[in-house]
Formats: sequence, C-alpha cells, structure tokens
Amino acid sequence: MSKTGDLMELKEELILEKYVAAVAMLDGFDHTPRIAAKRETGAPKERSSGIGTRRRFRSTTPGLVTQSTARPEGVHLINRIEGADGDDPLTSSTQANAMQSLRRALAVAHLVSDQYTDATGLTELLKDNLAGNLPTSKSAEFGELLAASALISLHVFANMAGYLIAANAAAEGESTVEIGEIEEVLTDNPQLALHGALWELDQDLALFAKTEEQMVHVISAFCEKLMEKVALRASTASRLSPFESVSYRVEADDFEISGFTPTSRARSSKLTMTFKKPNEVVGNHIAKYQAMKLSKMLMAYDFERKLNPFAELGGFIFTFMGDGKPGTGKTTLIQMMAGMINDYCKNAKYPFRFQNLSTDSIDSYQGKSAQNAKAFINNVVDPNVIGFGTIDDIDQLAGKRGDRQSSAGQLEITAVLMESFAGANTVVRGNCTFGMFSNYPENVDDALRQRAGARFLVDGPQTRDDYIDILHLLMGKNHNIPTGEHELFAAQQIEKAVAASYDSHARPHEEGLLKVFDRVSSDIGELDTIAKMGAYLKGIQEADDRFTGRAIKNITDAVKVRAMDFELPDEWMENVELFLAKDYETKKAMIAELAQPITVEMVIQEINRYADSEFRYADKSDEVAIENMVREFGRNEEAKRRYLEGKG
Repeated sequence: MSKTGDLMELKEELILEKYVAAVAMLDGFDHTPRIAAKRETGAPKERSSGIGTRRRFRSTTPGLVTQSTARPEGVHLINRIEGADGDDPLTSSTQANAMQSLRRALAVAHLVSDQYTDATGLTELLKDNLAGNLPTSKSAEFGELLAASALISLHVFANMAGYLIAANAAAEGESTVEIGEIEEVLTDNPQLALHGALWELDQDLALFAKTEEQMVHVISAFCEKLMEKVALRASTASRLSPFESVSYRVEADDFEISGFTPTSRARSSKLTMTFKKPNEVVGNHIAKYQAMKLSKMLMAYDFERKLNPFAELGGFIFTFMGDGKPGTGKTTLIQMMAGMINDYCKNAKYPFRFQNLSTDSIDSYQGKSAQNAKAFINNVVDPNVIGFGTIDDIDQLAGKRGDRQSSAGQLEITAVLMESFAGANTVVRGNCTFGMFSNYPENVDDALRQRAGARFLVDGPQTRDDYIDILHLLMGKNHNIPTGEHELFAAQQIEKAVAASYDSHARPHEEGLLKVFDRVSSDIGELDTIAKMGAYLKGIQEADDRFTGRAIKNITDAVKVRAMDFELPDEWMENVELFLAKDYETKKAMIAELAQPITVEMVIQEINRYADSEFRYADKSDEVAIENMVREFGRNEEAKRRYLEGKG
C-alpha cells in the first residue's frame, strides 16, 4: 500500500500516551458550529442518575490561543453511543467496540499530527505564537501549516475509525444510511477540526442512530463521507508533501496510512452468481483464453510487496473491453472468469472482491453518480484483496461527451472511469482488473473506450462444430438423442482454437483496414521491420484520426501479453506451495522463465486485432450518426410541410 519505500511505524506506547486526550474528547467538549447549522437533536442522556455532566476537556496544545464558545449542553459522544440501545444499563460489545474504535482513531490522529508538526517546524512556530513573538513574515506559513495539520488529523481519524468499525459494520449486515453531506470541516487547527467533526458525528448519531445497528452504520458512513470531503480539500491545499511522501503503519491493527487514500479491510464479497466452467463457454476462443490467463495472472499478486510480477514484467491486463452482439456470451464470460478467480482465491485463502457497476449507480443528485463510481473503483483496487470489477452495458452507464442524450450522471461516471483507468494518479499493482462489456461499443466515448488495454471480441459460436457443441450443452441430459458424427467439444480445445484465431489476424478483417494494409504492403513490401510496421500505423492514423498514441500503447501492451502467452500451470493454483506461497522475487523469476520472445507475427496480429476493433466501432458509430441525421432531416421536412399547410 505504501507509495514509497518509507514506512514509519507508529509505536504502540506513543499511541497509548494519546488515549487520555482522546477519551477527554469523547467524554465531553463544547463546540459552537461555524459552518453547519445546528439541528434539534437533544442532549444525550446520562447512563446513571446522580452523575452530573461529564468534565470538559481543556486544550493543552502549546501555542494555540483559542476563545471559548461554550454551549451549556456540550458534545458527549460516549453518552450518545451508550444511549443507542435505549435504557439498557449495561454497555454492549457493539457500543464498546465503537467507543474503542473512535478512541484509538483519535489517538493515532493526534500522534500523526504531532509528527507532522515536528517534521515541518510547526512546533517552533506554535511556541513563538504562544509567546507573542511570531514574525509577520511567518504568519502565512503558520496558517498554511495549521490548515495542513488539521486536514491530516481529520483524514487519519476518519480513515482509522472507518477501518476499525468496518468489521462491526459487516457483522451487523448490509445497510445503506443517508446522513447527508459533511459540512463542519474546519481547518484552523487540529483540535478545532476534530471538535467540528465529532460535533457533526454527534448530530448524525442523534438523528439517524435509533438502534445499535444503525449507530454502527452511521459511524461508518460518516467516516467515508468525511474522508471524501477532506481529500477534496487536500487536493488544493499546500505543505502536505511531508505527510503524503511517507506511509505510516500501526502494527497491532494491521493498518497503514498512505496519504489521503482510504484504507479498507481485506474482506471478500459474497458472490451469489451462477459460475460457468470454461468448457461451458462455446466459441469466443481468444476472449475465453485471455480471460483464463488473466484469472491466473491475478493470483501471482504478492500481498507483502503489494505488486504483481506480471505488472512489473509487462503483460498484465488492467482494463479490457468485451464487445459483441446480444446473446453471444458476454455474461457467460463474466461468470466463467469470476468463478475461476473465486475458486483460486478460496484455495489460496486470498480475499476476493467482485463488484459490478450497474445503471443503479446513476443518480439524479449532482455529484452522487461520481461518488458511486469512485466507491466502485476504490473497492476493486483495494491492494489488500484480489479484485474483479465489471461494467456491463457500459454504453448505457457512461455518457458520451458531446451527446445531448447523455445525462449529467452518465457524464460524471465517464469522467471518473477515465481518470481511474488511465489518469495521472492511476497505479497498476496487478491485484485487480476491470472489464467493460457492451453490445454497442460504438456508443461508448472514444477516449474511454481507448482506455481499454485489451479487446475481447465476444462473437459467440461461429462454426458448425460450435453450434453442435452449444446445442448439446444446453440440451442437458434428459434425452436419448444420439450425437451423430461429431466429436463433442473437440473444436473447443483452447490451444488449437486460439492459434487459429490469432493466425486469422495476419490480415485485417474489416474492409476499411484491409485497404490500408494492402496499400502499405504494396508500397513498402512485407511488414517485417519496426520501420515498416510504423509506416503501417501511420497509414491507419491517416485513415482514422482517432488512432492516437494511446492506441499504440494498447497494442504494445497486447504484444507484451502475447510474450507472456502461457497459462500458469493448474498445479500452481491447486498446490499453493508450488507458486502462490513463494516470495515476490521467486515468483517473478518463475514467470520470466516461461516468457517467449516477441515476433513480427505477434506484432502484426495485435495491430490488426486492435485496429479492426476501432474500425468496427467507427463504422458502426458513423452509421448510427448518419441514421440519426436522416431521421432529423425527415422530421424537419415534415415540420416544414405542416407549418406551410397551417399557414395556408
């Protein structure tokens, strides 16, 4: 998870020293909201009669001059959490877990903030400010460092509290809690920032947590929203590099802090889909073969190194697009791949997370669709799990820029996917892959479609043998009809079928691309050098200006995949000691031994495969555009006719 080689251990004894201040915050403090509006929630009830209002915590942070804005009732989170189960006089394990999680998160937030303060010289500025000796020339720097420290405290607190409460939230079952946006995000100093956050958490608990179960889910939702809000503020804040350049670890909780990236527990998702075996996927030879290879590639991921040897050596598929006509087997391919990864992970005892981004993610509220898409991405890329994310019918989900029929929510999803799949901050560790599937890929935004590093043409059964095999498969066993003169599933032998499929791409399939290929070949001869292949690529670009540098990168990535044109042996998946349990360098060496050299035939085939898909999409897209224009012209003519008739 670490972004750099630096990993700073947060010592347990230093965390425990911060418990007193953390408990004091949970016990009670005064806060007058400055941004958010106070809601009528009522003060939390005391657990026992005869015990007065809990003590208020006075800041002992050196150099902070604060003014009291006390309110009579104050904020008492311990009382609020204890009251979540009504009048039960005993503290439950759920309540205790919530309080301990918040206490520990506050303690770690205090510690990380203190380390940032020491590392940046803020400690000396605080002392000068307390003594009234802060130079005017340092006032701007002082304010920026305080704001940065406040953002760090808020994010570390929300990150760790959400992480620690996650196990409890999972035990309470699935639940969706809408608590609204976080408003009281203050950056004057770390203490005031945490007071504002805890005040708003208290408000949300009072309004939405009527039971223990709801209390857990409210805290979890609050932490998630607070992290999002703080990360957004941090993206434009200054003086954060000392925090973002170092990763921190809390050994006892197996918790790491890596800048403003959320940390999540490595939990598998519960899959209820019907899995398919590879022999139940008829046709689609290249797509099936690449899906099977990719499933095993994912298993090479090293959880200690947080990196996959395939991602380092080249040949790892981070994003791919499967397209084909309706009924050709896209859903079956998803079921096959998810089933294989699920079985491999069960055997290796790896957490596996499968998630599909569906049309339910499109929301009418501004920004909500983007949040849903970002949550989907974050769940799948979590470096503590093996992830498989699918986006079925992506042409309906992600809007095409410039298309007036695309909703604001669809365009938000497009923006998030583009940034996540090939943005400035995209890191490919090799623990996850994303598959985009569509019956109408020509309706997908060009830039988003080109972010698919590999293309899986899902064309279903093609030959006579394919149709016999699929009929036999779907008929089941409740019949006595003879098979006839046919060797069942012989045509589905993957190595033979894939070799034939690859060989077929020695020449292009699409008519427009074939003309370019023949013209370039007749001009310069056989495409057997880098220079000649480059000339062919330029010819393709002249025929279709959407064929950009990103297309070349996708082609070279596909060639590297071909260099890794082998399946990891099944024995390596079944017996973890043979491969999966090895250290990173050993796995890397074992994979490198299986690699084969890149050939001219590979490069030509991959250029043709990729360019064929682009020409296929472009032809369909142009045809759809022409049909729409014809329809629009017809409407205009009919409108003119009716207008003239009415006027006459």
